[in-house]
Amino acid sequence: MHKTVGELMAEQRINLVISGREYPLEAESPEMERLMRLAAGDVNRMLEKFNEQFPTTPFEDKLVFVAIREAAGKLLSQGKLQSLVDEADSLKQDLAAYLDGEEK
Repeated sequence: MHKTVGELMAEQRINLVISGREYPLEAESPEMERLMRLAAGDVNRMLEKFNEQFPTTPFEDKLVFVAIREAAGKLLSQGKLQSLVDEADSLKQDLAAYLDGEEK
């Protein structure tokens, strides 16, 4: 299905398998589906590691471990992104000052 100007693309139903359990979800674009499938693969790999480290821990607790790791990673990435944005803004200001003949 191709979207035309002003037309929203319909969400596509997908099934992701996490630790042998099937989860029906919706992806709003092919790119989102691709990212969700990659994320499911990452979650499965983390769960496998937690299964090895904590074999008697309930599945739900292992999902919490995964969620905490992912949330911490997201926060770390956001901090790094903000640093890069700040650096780009500073470079832009330096360039503008240089071009105006007002070197700092």
